Amino acid sequence: MFKKSSVLAQSLLMATIILLSFSSRISNNTKIFSDPVTIETGLVSGVKSETSNVISYKGIPFAASPVGNLRWKAPQPAIPWQGVKKCETFGASPMQAKPVPFIVYTPEFLIPEKPISEDCLYLNVWTSASKGEKKPVFVWIYGGGFTSGGTAVPIYDGEAMAKKGIIFVSINYRVGVFGFLAHPDLSREASYNSSGNYGLLDQIAALQWIKKNIAVFGGDPDNVTIDGQSAGSMSVNCLIASPVAKGLFNKGIAESGSFFIMKSKTLKEAEKQGLNLASAVHAESLEDLRKVPADQLMKFPAQYGPIVDGYVLPHSVPEIFAEGKENNVPVIIGWNADESFINGFKNKDSFQKEAKEKYGKDADEFLKYFPAHTEEEAARSQVILSRNMIFALSGYEWAGIESSRGKSPVYVYYFARKLPATAEFVKYGAFHTGEVAYVMDNLKFLNRPWETIDFQLAELISNYWINFISNSNPNSKDLPDWPVYNTKTYQAMLFNKHSGKQTLPDIDGLEFMSSHQDK
Repeated sequence: MFKKSSVLAQSLLMATIILLSFSSRISNNTKIFSDPVTIETGLVSGVKSETSNVISYKGIPFAASPVGNLRWKAPQPAIPWQGVKKCETFGASPMQAKPVPFIVYTPEFLIPEKPISEDCLYLNVWTSASKGEKKPVFVWIYGGGFTSGGTAVPIYDGEAMAKKGIIFVSINYRVGVFGFLAHPDLSREASYNSSGNYGLLDQIAALQWIKKNIAVFGGDPDNVTIDGQSAGSMSVNCLIASPVAKGLFNKGIAESGSFFIMKSKTLKEAEKQGLNLASAVHAESLEDLRKVPADQLMKFPAQYGPIVDGYVLPHSVPEIFAEGKENNVPVIIGWNADESFINGFKNKDSFQKEAKEKYGKDADEFLKYFPAHTEEEAARSQVILSRNMIFALSGYEWAGIESSRGKSPVYVYYFARKLPATAEFVKYGAFHTGEVAYVMDNLKFLNRPWETIDFQLAELISNYWINFISNSNPNSKDLPDWPVYNTKTYQAMLFNKHSGKQTLPDIDGLEFMSSHQDK
């Protein structure tokens, strides 16, 4: 009997140890929620980080779900809720095609496969602030050509930047046909007599939400910086131009994109596109159009994006800036060395011939800045030309206008670090979007053969950003001097293995293109 009791006791002891061990593992994976805070629509709690003092609040509704009768309407106030909303996961990404890796863009650059929905107007907050603090606020606006993107992209995580002493906010906005469709009946329906630009109105609604609510997260509603990349950068350009966004931010950062050399559709042109879509889906009324399934609407390819609607953008962006009617704020503007999209290269003879046909007597000067003596040289010139036409020239024009005004400082950067890579990815160098993981100090989210210099560069760039977000100036005593940009010295900050100020690379080629834009 004694032996049986002893064996039973030992078995119970072992079972208890196993159970405790299992319980411990369960608890280690359990999210620890913060105490609730009160925003205008109810109570929210966030998740405490396991490795820092940062609390993340993911999936906070900043507007009502834009579905049903709210499809293609300006964002409406979020619906209040009862109890505590546990903000532990991202809201759905905006309605768009399923994300598929392409070119150099691995899954770390893309939204998750699920969820994707028209019900997408959510934002996320990362904060390490104590009660009563007023930390500077950083608002991230994603890219994606105004047809894709979302806040749940891995490299957009906000914890690393929040650890550096700011409040990090990322915001969703509608894209594609859901974010930018215009139609005469939609214009008649709206109180502001216009349509389209719902994606921009979503961004503005998120900024209004921040103005009203960010203080409870320890943020300063009067110290808000907007930053975007690609279409997000173009959005920043639009928000700085828009009278509707006045007073919602006091600094802007534009990474690769603006509307300074891109012609925007007028409201009439965009409404015509909307009529064509309605006809294609056999919708005879707005009621019919709003009932068309989302996937059916996406079957009809069209170019969607911000338009000159007479409300969000009363005139084109260049016209607004030419009249000095933009929101006057300090800005950082920049682009990357190798961001181009070319489907096949011309050989050197074809490239030279095309230059002579286009520029005539100025062709020799063009070929001086974009040489094509060898096939390799011609290919590189085409990369630079593509980069300039799509990204660099628009930033160059914007920086020049800001500098000539002298109202607020403008700082220009040139990101030239060729991201470490293997196999075919090596050829992409300092590609479009490549700087984002450095800006956010998020290299850990990218599967790359990083070198020590990359972590040092991410620390450097993110610290410049933190300084600018905090004080409207990227400089501090412990960082290399980043001068205010002007059109006499063209001094910019070069980010590479060896970073520092220098004359803006390829300035002569940019100036040539600027003076020949009509050709």
